[in-house]
Amino acid sequence: MILQLFLPSHSKPPFTQTTLTAHLSSPSPATTTATAAGDSGLKFREKLLYLQSLKVNPTKALHINPNLRSAPLSTLHSIAQCLSSMGLELTAIGRILDMYPQLLTADPYFDIYPIFDFLLHTVKLPFPEIRKSIARCPRILVSDPEAQLKPTFEFLTELGFVGPNKLTSQTTLLLVSSVESTLVPKIEYLVGLGIEYDEVRNMVLRSPGLLTFSVENNYRPKMEYFLKEMNGDLEEIKRFPQYFSFSLERKIKPRHRLLVEHGFSMPLSEMLKVSDGEFNVQLIERRLRTVEERRW
Repeated sequence: MILQLFLPSHSKPPFTQTTLTAHLSSPSPATTTATAAGDSGLKFREKLLYLQSLKVNPTKALHINPNLRSAPLSTLHSIAQCLSSMGLELTAIGRILDMYPQLLTADPYFDIYPIFDFLLHTVKLPFPEIRKSIARCPRILVSDPEAQLKPTFEFLTELGFVGPNKLTSQTTLLLVSSVESTLVPKIEYLVGLGIEYDEVRNMVLRSPGLLTFSVENNYRPKMEYFLKEMNGDLEEIKRFPQYFSFSLERKIKPRHRLLVEHGFSMPLSEMLKVSDGEFNVQLIERRLRTVEERRW
């Protein structure tokens, strides 16, 4: 009766025991907000734990990909399952996602499968090789097929990467290179040395790694040492383009200086392809032969 004194009949219905119970049992706006915040915090923590289980750095991932904060956990699962379907192992998946956290919120059907399709049907990699290709160069997964991969593939095809020289899981990393700012300048540098274009082309097909080396940090200092200190002949570079794949400071200079010290010379291939132990054995054998020849 006391409650009814504060509830005029013309404004509100009678406040019965049923409505009072319902009113008291309904969560308040503050309670609802707190519950939602708690659920959101729990879901966020689940994402962090999932990232840690993949060995992905959560702090780095959130910094590079802010969208990760609002993305549902199912999005992360779907991208991991997508990569797994291509044969990638969990450790490789974690390494790739840690390198490129933007993939964590990618749409497999719009962002990832077109790249797989390009590798499978345009590059014509055998299915088992796709896994090796991506593991070797994860950057492929964040490269646009139309804007990046296709133009580079066409350039490499024209250069001669077809038939027995076609791209493999070892050389598909070339696909992420810019034609104009990366590939062409390297070819032009070699041609500028006085090597014919067709010869440069053959060198590149024999040693595709040539297209991954820096002109300023690799080609130029090694060519200067080869021409000035070793009095080298370009013909030898044509025969052994792998010269550029060896360390100038750790292998080329020390071995060349040892040969000069003892008055010997070797073709580049003999000087560089063998291990340190084999090189030293060859050097000792040459010194012994020299001593024997002097005796006679």
